[in-house]
Amino acid sequence: MSDLRTIIIDGTEVEVDPALTLIQACEQAGVEIPRFCYHERLSIAGNCRMCLVEVVGGPPKPAASCAMQIRDLRPGRNGEPPEIKTNSPMVKKAREGVMEFLLINHPLDCPICDQGGECDLQDQAMAYGVDFSRYREPKRASIDINLGPLVETHMTRCISCTRCVRFTTEVAGITQMGQTGRGEDAEITSYLNRTLDSEMQGNIIDLCPVGALVSKPYAFTARPWELTKTESIDVMDALGSNTRVDTKGREVMRFLPRNHDGVNEEWLGDKSRFVWDGLRRQRLDKPYVRVDGKLKPASWTEALAAAAAAMKGKTVAGLVGDLAPVEAAFALKELVEGLGGKVECRTDGARLPAGNRSGYVGTAAIEDIDAAEMILLVGTNPRTEAPVLNARIRKAWLRGANVARIGAPADLTYDVSEIGTGRDALVKLAAMDHSGKADIPGVVIVGQGALREADGEAVLSQVMKAAGAAGAKLMVLHTAASRVGAMDAGAVTEGGMAAALEGAEVVYSLGADEVEIAEGPFVIYQGSHGDRGAHRADVILPAAAWTEESGLFVNTEGRPQIANRAGFPPGEAKENWAILRALSALTGEKLPYDSLAALRRKLVKDVPHLARVDEVAENEWTPLVPAEPKAGADFVPAVKDYYLTNPIARASQLMAELSAQAKARRSPAMAAE
Repeated sequence: MSDLRTIIIDGTEVEVDPALTLIQACEQAGVEIPRFCYHERLSIAGNCRMCLVEVVGGPPKPAASCAMQIRDLRPGRNGEPPEIKTNSPMVKKAREGVMEFLLINHPLDCPICDQGGECDLQDQAMAYGVDFSRYREPKRASIDINLGPLVETHMTRCISCTRCVRFTTEVAGITQMGQTGRGEDAEITSYLNRTLDSEMQGNIIDLCPVGALVSKPYAFTARPWELTKTESIDVMDALGSNTRVDTKGREVMRFLPRNHDGVNEEWLGDKSRFVWDGLRRQRLDKPYVRVDGKLKPASWTEALAAAAAAMKGKTVAGLVGDLAPVEAAFALKELVEGLGGKVECRTDGARLPAGNRSGYVGTAAIEDIDAAEMILLVGTNPRTEAPVLNARIRKAWLRGANVARIGAPADLTYDVSEIGTGRDALVKLAAMDHSGKADIPGVVIVGQGALREADGEAVLSQVMKAAGAAGAKLMVLHTAASRVGAMDAGAVTEGGMAAALEGAEVVYSLGADEVEIAEGPFVIYQGSHGDRGAHRADVILPAAAWTEESGLFVNTEGRPQIANRAGFPPGEAKENWAILRALSALTGEKLPYDSLAALRRKLVKDVPHLARVDEVAENEWTPLVPAEPKAGADFVPAVKDYYLTNPIARASQLMAELSAQAKARRSPAMAAE
């Protein structure tokens, strides 16, 4: 405790770390300081001046509390602790003056502004402003800039806090936004009128303290006080970002990030934030049965009877898709295995070792990246597989971490040391002597692109050998939100998907849309969208999407989290576990639970660590026996198109537009004729 320093805040003595800024110290002491430009995850700009405080014995003017550290304070004349005041007449007058200046050019757009009701400027004008204006001149206007189909701009409302510029430059790693001009002519603009080229750009909407940057797809659709807010989990990638689902009536209006320092901090990828329009399109809302080669609407009784009749006495294979909650995967496993069949969740062909959690999850937590000094990426492009994780790696790189890669070159927004593009470089690296690196904290991140081929287990054995030799932690970066949970539940078959489908007369597809099922077997498809899986199906059982039922998801680091129900499924669609329970009664293998709570009790009894919600279980390090992968082969990226990775994203018009835009951006520029 000796390194702490005593200061006085509004007459109360507190002990704080001298490295803290005044605004952070006040926050620790429970004193609120207004701010616009300051943000704890961005660099300090000190340009809005709203956070002014009085330093007793200091200069005869208020000081910006975001830009002054505790160690800069001087003690009193007689050695008394330094004192700061946050509510003195000097501070009150200074804040009123700053607010008056901020409102000089700000338009009276509140009735038609999307930020209305959750606007920092509104709240702070009420708390710290005055009820009159002395300004009688015409207001300044600015030209709106085009940032693309996600962020709508109203630059006349901008108060030049520069949060958007700092976020895009520091966190997202792009350089398209900046501030030009001085004084009255200063304005935020984009370089050569370019649109933003980032998978993280939607975060500037949350960061903007006024209505200058708002969500283009959400514009003019709802007010914050009309929305029902539900805490949930994102399933667009395997990171398990914490989100808030805002619904109006039966419809999802937007997704917002929730702060979780261990997972996504307070950021969210663009696909995760804007995919909500995909929940409204291409939905399966009634059961279908194929009659004479054509799918025809049926009642639940008819559809379940047709599915049960097809399954009885037949060889059944169950496939768990990328968006299925653990409960549904567990219920499918119990049903299919009860009928003597096999279940498989590794539908992309990844050779992940069943039963060895250090092999299919790893030993690293997402937070370990923050302290890592060496990071090795093997067969992964985190920018498209998990953009928020990529931003975290960039943060470590900015702090001084060395990042190396074995795999296909790609722009990851930070400098990478290229070791090679394939298996040969990995084998060579694993054979080296890494004893000198044992004391250096390191993380090896292996992606699904390295594990999907026939020699995936051999590749993983080499990765584990290299990580073990260097004393580094291993993270297996998944692309499917359901994968780790389904593997924990035991929805795996020795020999992978080929072994599960071998000789199968009936295939039960639980939202497995990324798989081509060959002609022959009878296919029962249970899912939320009319995608590839539904087109191949003989019986379609409409199910809830992840926002329409309570479900457990285990993220890529092995952390169980709950996605709460924010609405109800459309039409006749039902919850996933309930469909499987109803079907089991007709097949003669009745599942022993009649409620989600009973199902979870059975699940937790079989897989105890799933009861520890929001905890990362420690996995025992069990390296695979080193084997030689195929010589000379390069790693292929796991994600070809970030915006179109699952049926919900493929149903979204906005994702299609973003995908086309990204494709056009990547195509070579043509010279003018």
